[in-house]
Amino acid sequence: MIRLAVEFQGVSKLYGQAAAVDDVSFTIEPGTLVTLLGPSGCGKTTTLRLLAGLEAASRGRILIGGRDVTAQSAAERNVSMVFQSYALFPHMNVRENVCYGLRAGGMRRDAAEAVAREKLRLVGLAGFEDRLPGQLSGGQQQRVAVARAIVLEPEVLLFDEPLSNLDAKLRRRVRDEIRGLQQMLKLTVVYVTHDQQEALAVSDRVIVMHAGKIAQDGAPRELYEQPASRFVADFIGDANLMPVTVRGIDDATASVTLGSLTLTLSRGRVPDGPADLAVRPQALQLSRDASVAALPGRVQKAAYLGSHMEYAVLLDGIEGEFFVSDPDTSRPLAEGAEAYIIVNPAGVALVPPDR
Repeated sequence: MIRLAVEFQGVSKLYGQAAAVDDVSFTIEPGTLVTLLGPSGCGKTTTLRLLAGLEAASRGRILIGGRDVTAQSAAERNVSMVFQSYALFPHMNVRENVCYGLRAGGMRRDAAEAVAREKLRLVGLAGFEDRLPGQLSGGQQQRVAVARAIVLEPEVLLFDEPLSNLDAKLRRRVRDEIRGLQQMLKLTVVYVTHDQQEALAVSDRVIVMHAGKIAQDGAPRELYEQPASRFVADFIGDANLMPVTVRGIDDATASVTLGSLTLTLSRGRVPDGPADLAVRPQALQLSRDASVAALPGRVQKAAYLGSHMEYAVLLDGIEGEFFVSDPDTSRPLAEGAEAYIIVNPAGVALVPPDR
């Protein structure tokens, strides 16, 4: 299977005066899985449709393997898409669904069925060839859709919210199957989702989009631990965000004051002066005893989630509630109870102020 790079060069998509995609540029290396992540209306699905040839770019260039495909139709581009709805033909069995593209391209039935059986084996559906889509689970239908896409040996494989119709437990399993298949076949994949955990779990890189633009582009760990903006910090996982004043120690580190605590943090690209502090809930340890290194407060809300407790804590002298994830479910704190928060600097990041 041929694997080629994808490149967007200053691509925009306008609907009248409104820009659904606004001057977007990025490169996707061959054999990698890159996720376009963002809330509804951010431009991620439009970007995917521009790559597929289902939308025409208003400005800019789209290249696949160095070849300019901007003006080419969807049929002229060697890409395949797995849709959110799977788009399987309900009156065709699994084998016929997977064969459809090959047969439409003129391949003989026996040859097409041989290729289809091989792809179904790859996605773990050997023996399911004669079943109708209605006789399959949601996860099995998703794998049929993947087999139908890869049977055409596309240069780029596209996924549009592929797991949104599955329940939470099945989503975890199918996302692992998609990632495993992508790595085994070294496919170049562009994957669209609004689910942050899904994006972090499957991706080599994540491109976070906001209002038609790229908010940040990087590896999953980089985006989570070093968000480039308040929007990214808040969107990628939960974060407690609050304004602080950065005081530089040296080029690499800075200090900030949080209540009675002084934290020494990696400053990244944050200059001295006003900034935001992003504190992950997992960086906060809830204590029931006073400590000189803890911030005193009071529980505003408490929720039991099985594996952990979630608390909203109002800290003395600090504006706003702190969201805390506490693994100790054996001694839950009631609403109104005194609580003390210990902050682990490893889960705290400085974020540049909004411009």
